[in-house]
Amino acid sequence: MTTTDTLSALEAEASALDDADPLRGHRDAFVGADTSLVYFDGNSLGRPPRASVERLATFATEEWGGRLIRGWDESWMELPFAIGDTIGRAVIGAAPGQTVVGDSTTVLLYKLVRAAFDAQQAADPARVEIVVDRDNFPTDRYLVDGIARERGGRVRWVDVDLSAGVTAQALRAAVGPQTAVVVLSQVAYRSGYLADAPTLTRIAHDAGALVVWDLCHSAGSVPVRADEWDFDLAVGCTYKYLNGGPGSPAFAYVATRHQDALAQPIQGWMGTADVFAMGPEYRPADGMRRFLSGTPPIVGMLAMQDTLALIEEAGIDAIRAKSVALTDFAVRVADSLLAPLGVVVASPRDAAARGGHVTLSHPAMRAVTARLWAQDVIPDYRDPGGLRIGLSPLSTSFAETLAGLRAVREAVAELG
Repeated sequence: MTTTDTLSALEAEASALDDADPLRGHRDAFVGADTSLVYFDGNSLGRPPRASVERLATFATEEWGGRLIRGWDESWMELPFAIGDTIGRAVIGAAPGQTVVGDSTTVLLYKLVRAAFDAQQAADPARVEIVVDRDNFPTDRYLVDGIARERGGRVRWVDVDLSAGVTAQALRAAVGPQTAVVVLSQVAYRSGYLADAPTLTRIAHDAGALVVWDLCHSAGSVPVRADEWDFDLAVGCTYKYLNGGPGSPAFAYVATRHQDALAQPIQGWMGTADVFAMGPEYRPADGMRRFLSGTPPIVGMLAMQDTLALIEEAGIDAIRAKSVALTDFAVRVADSLLAPLGVVVASPRDAAARGGHVTLSHPAMRAVTARLWAQDVIPDYRDPGGLRIGLSPLSTSFAETLAGLRAVREAVAELG
């Protein structure tokens, strides 16, 4: 088959897949989806929903501008918990009262890992290790290293295949009587590897450890069953598949059974039992309020509500099915158009072990990424030689996916 024949067949396949896509109507809900720009970075920053443009404008003129400080009493004070419960219900499979929005991913991870480590240490001083893999997201690794030094503990590093992630066998070999906390990502940021979350959680629990799950690259793209899978704690960002906007605040999940036993380390006024008592000493609130610190970033919470409504309407299982179809298609296109140029798929080929993005490896990918950005084709790059194709199920079409990968082929042919 000639290249022309291959392209024609792929174009026909993309068209048929788009026609059959039950979620195709949701693409129109996003700003810019009707342009020729190809967006392969929804796993880093999602497109803004059109409804959020109106929501933000209305908030500025009517709520902030019209109600002013009265807004705190009328709704803002409870917004972190209301949106948190929506995330729990629609995205991570958590019953009410276990999820809250506030602070950055880094700050929330610090709070939960440190709180879990301190609780484990108090119960058993022999538990001095925090387990994390060497290819986890840099923030996770840096935080674990800092907390271990801060609290007199140590890090137990897990070596992993860069094209995959933490396996049951690898974790089982790393945990034991000295393990206090295990920090894991459900979807690996580099390869897109989808961890077996229930199995890994069970392995950690069997060793007496608590687990902090990083859901940044999974929330809104793959199903999470936090309660069913017996999660202890989790953190996820909202600017990727939840389309909350640049720097929108993260969410934290703490299982009800742990809430009263954990002392979060950044004691601020918003986490107290009586926020406006302004008392002489810190008294933590019951429930998830105790995991707040300072004033909630209300403006940063607004936009994610529109994508959360879309996720509830579509259903996370349908979104996962679209994600699998998109990444399967991307792998087939890569095999047809890019493999002859030496490009390697550096993500799991088994959809059951792959999250919402595909990494394509080639020595020229850094230069390829720069070339593509100048052409309004927007992937991102991760060392060594990895071009990430982030396919957001609600806003990405199959035709867009093919158009972007054709551009990748042309750039690799010129620069490789």
